[in-house]
Amino acid sequence: MKAGVLSKSDLVVLGVGVVAVAAAGTLHYGGAPAVLAFVVAGVAVALLASLVGRSVEQLGDRFGPGATGVLQSALGNLPELFIGFFALQAGLLEVVQAAIIGSILSNILLVLGLAFVVGGLKHGTQRFDSNRARTSTVLMVLATAALVMPSLAQYVHAPAAPHEKSLSLVVSVVLLGVFLLSLPSALKRSAPSADAPSAPQHDGPHWPLWLALTMLTGASVAAALVSDWFVSALEPAITSLGVSQAFAGLVIVAIAGNAIENVIGIQLAYRNQADFAMSVIIQSPLQVALVLAPALVLLSLFTATTLTLVFAPLLVMAVAIAVLATAFIVFDGESNWLEGVTLIALYAIIATTFWWG
Repeated sequence: MKAGVLSKSDLVVLGVGVVAVAAAGTLHYGGAPAVLAFVVAGVAVALLASLVGRSVEQLGDRFGPGATGVLQSALGNLPELFIGFFALQAGLLEVVQAAIIGSILSNILLVLGLAFVVGGLKHGTQRFDSNRARTSTVLMVLATAALVMPSLAQYVHAPAAPHEKSLSLVVSVVLLGVFLLSLPSALKRSAPSADAPSAPQHDGPHWPLWLALTMLTGASVAAALVSDWFVSALEPAITSLGVSQAFAGLVIVAIAGNAIENVIGIQLAYRNQADFAMSVIIQSPLQVALVLAPALVLLSLFTATTLTLVFAPLLVMAVAIAVLATAFIVFDGESNWLEGVTLIALYAIIATTFWWG
């Protein structure tokens, strides 16, 4: 590797990240208190998220916003996939179901809201590719609607209600098919707008392609490994902290699993890369609905706990309200800090509603 390829801040984040991962592993295998192991594992994931964010910025000018968002979201959702799988192995069904909905909510309300606030306060009204945003948002509305159909069948006691496992499997396969069909549109490059640059601007050295890809893949795989330790400390940490499984899944696990998107989306908005920020943030909940949830349903066939797409009524109402509210906000292709505040406020209200279970 040539000297000077990595900036001083890159080296600091890389070094601290390695130390955090090592500390998380030591606490996990050393039988440390659950809350401490839980917190350190979460910090390790966040530091790995920063490394992924830096890698994505380096790749952005090569691949464009759409491909960058798809690539980052796919790797960024690996920790959530592993967290969900290990949690199902541990029998934490309520946590997994709440975490699926929480992943959608935390991205389209909390992370998107923070990106709007940070970008809006620094740059004023930000503009992004409205056509791409509308396509992604419509897909998210339709995917979320399909995701909750088994729940609705259960609520109204439809003839399909007793067959929730079979219905969930069919819906999962269909959603995975929709994701594959949506890839050409997501990967398509769009012309840059007059108000936003077409690629992230790098203040530090420009990484070689092999280094950016290696760092992106390595950090994402390491985050997936840390997620195993995270889940091991999850149940005892929930007991120690005195929170409900629903709140833990909806807020704590969802935010930890989405740490990569949290860091990247806000960073890109701060640097006035609105197209990239929107692509990264919107792609993540879309992939949760189209890929993560269906994949967990299929993987649960090999665990002790079978996951279905029958969610609690309050979870369904929360995600429906959040997706519709977000669709109205992003359809005009513009964002400001006040819209971000309203999204964050809605997230806070929903999270508080689940504090008691």
